[in-house]
Amino acid sequence: MSDKNTYIQKTKAKLDEWNADIAKLEAKADGAEADMKIKYSEEIDTLKKQRQETAAKLEELEKASDDAWKDIKAGFENAWDSLGMAMKSALSRFK
Repeated sequence: MSDKNTYIQKTKAKLDEWNADIAKLEAKADGAEADMKIKYSEEIDTLKKQRQETAAKLEELEKASDDAWKDIKAGFENAWDSLGMAMKSALSRFK
């Protein structure tokens, strides 16, 4: 398996894990009181938007030629790091 394929598979697995984390946050939001539900919903909406943007960049990365993917990877990693920090922050706040 090439470096590109390995990288994409690992990234997809982590994205799936974060999708599950977002679903858990949504379940918590459903059971929260009204004021907390609003706060949870805003945070979840932000996470979903970042996740969608990151998934779109991952799709670009996946479609890139073997020669071009390393150049595209740098831009993807910025979005990836941002989503990772947002997920970590949200999960720690909503424990």
